[in-house]
Amino acid sequence: MQREIDGFILYLATEKGLSDNYQLSIRGALEAFSKWAGKERELTAWKAVVLADMTDYLGDRKRGGLAASSLRLVVIALKIFYRFLVARGYAEQNVADGLLAPRAEKYLPDTLNEPDMKKMIESVDTTEPLGLRDRAMLELLYASGLRVSELANARLEMLNLDDGFIRVTGKGNKTRVVPVGKGAREALANYLAGERPSLVRPKTSTHVFLSVRGGRLTTQRLWQIVKRRAELAGIEANVYPHLLRHSFATHLLSNGADLRVIQEMLGHADIATTQIYTHVDERRLRQVVKKHHPRG
Repeated sequence: MQREIDGFILYLATEKGLSDNYQLSIRGALEAFSKWAGKERELTAWKAVVLADMTDYLGDRKRGGLAASSLRLVVIALKIFYRFLVARGYAEQNVADGLLAPRAEKYLPDTLNEPDMKKMIESVDTTEPLGLRDRAMLELLYASGLRVSELANARLEMLNLDDGFIRVTGKGNKTRVVPVGKGAREALANYLAGERPSLVRPKTSTHVFLSVRGGRLTTQRLWQIVKRRAELAGIEANVYPHLLRHSFATHLLSNGADLRVIQEMLGHADIATTQIYTHVDERRLRQVVKKHHPRG
């Protein structure tokens, strides 16, 4: 069963051009199911799997506490995988067609308010080692709403400080151009002129943000830096890079930005994904009315 999974992931990479993260999530979902099918059903071929096996597996995972969003990913993975198996002759029919995806959970993303966001950024001491770098990172995350992977992969040739924009490649290898605000441009210029040259080593790439050894910062390291900077600023909330992205979108909306513009800057393929921020803004408005209206 592993051979077909490997072939499918290769297909996603070479023919569909889907991102590494997407490939990893699909591979993980399929390998977890195949492992369960072998252990619980003694199945050794995909063509032997029936719909009842899949529904039983989903039931087991749900009882085990797997979130609805993760269950949806499993359903999607099985459906597209079986379309591939049928097309390649590895299965006679798409038995996954009968699977029903669980309803998506609705939630409101956490955000930092504007004073806390300002406090966190301005608390960075740019005279200390790596202060210029960390200040520029926070400024760019908040100014442009980048995903942490997009920040990690940002290169010098993608950055235009004169015109104030950065070109990034997001999910599905889709490229978009995002404006970079004045504060972020100044912080980046200071870092590029005053600190990055000292981090460069003989084999250093053109990535914007470098480690002390001259290598590209990993997404895990970026998470650590953001959390540390929040703690040093005395922010009690659980702060992580995507929280800054949520804050970017929420603050734009609350200050009058058009939802379609926010969608473009975030790189959302569907406006419905961006509309979650309208609910965040509605919540803020309700809180304002409750606090300040005489009969709130």
